[in-house]
Amino acid sequence: MKPAPFGYRRPSTVAEAVRELAADSGAKVLAGGQSLIPLLSMRLAAPSLLVDINEIPGLDAIEVDERGVRIGALARHAAVLADPDVRRVQPLVSLALANVAHATIRNRGTTVGSLVHADAAAEMPVVLLLTGGSVEVQGPSGRRTIAAPDLYVGPLESSLAHDEIAVAAFFPALAPGAGVAFSEIARRHGDYALVGAAALVTGRGQDETVRVGYLSAGDLPTVVDLTGVDETELGDAALAHLDPGDDIHATAAYRAQLVRVLTRRVVRAARAHAEGAER
Repeated sequence: MKPAPFGYRRPSTVAEAVRELAADSGAKVLAGGQSLIPLLSMRLAAPSLLVDINEIPGLDAIEVDERGVRIGALARHAAVLADPDVRRVQPLVSLALANVAHATIRNRGTTVGSLVHADAAAEMPVVLLLTGGSVEVQGPSGRRTIAAPDLYVGPLESSLAHDEIAVAAFFPALAPGAGVAFSEIARRHGDYALVGAAALVTGRGQDETVRVGYLSAGDLPTVVDLTGVDETELGDAALAHLDPGDDIHATAAYRAQLVRVLTRRVVRAARAHAEGAER
């Protein structure tokens, strides 16, 4: 099947791109296109206009300092994954990106595009939530920052306005002595995960906090606070906050069991990472 007819614009500035979006309520932004193009080809989306932002300079920047990692809207997954400073400052970004699709898709797909696509089965939205990150957007009224908990409002739905463009995402640095881990189960490498989990552990002993984020375990990416929960009860405690469903790939019961297994796995791995970081 071929896409429905659409117009095409290739602006050279963010301001110009915003004007194009504001002028056409049926317009969509094209960056990496790894989610949008298949939707067009299957006619699950039929925008009247594509606003291609790939010629806008500076949007592919990856900036890393002691505060965290800032990823521009055109930075490809592969470039972020290959950056050693990203891996050093916020390793959870790199751990998750290694599980995103296949190398070919990572070479073209953008990390910010994955975030605002708002797919609960994708890896990066849950990482943004778990790390306390944010997305910077620009619209007719200027720029604003959307904190991760305010970004996801429904299945495949973000809080960006139609005439706003996500220009960058920010992932705070991993705190000293903290540990992270990521794991997912898919039918084939590169497929969407049946269930995935990411853990962030801070502190030790009575001061320890444990938070775990989940993908493909509900309609939205979800983070659960499991601080103080006995290791044998971690999975069931998490399931009280999740809603794994049935589909052609897995039953809800199977997904629930994956939650139990992956929760224990990532919490143990994050604790080991934290202990290694302290040495």
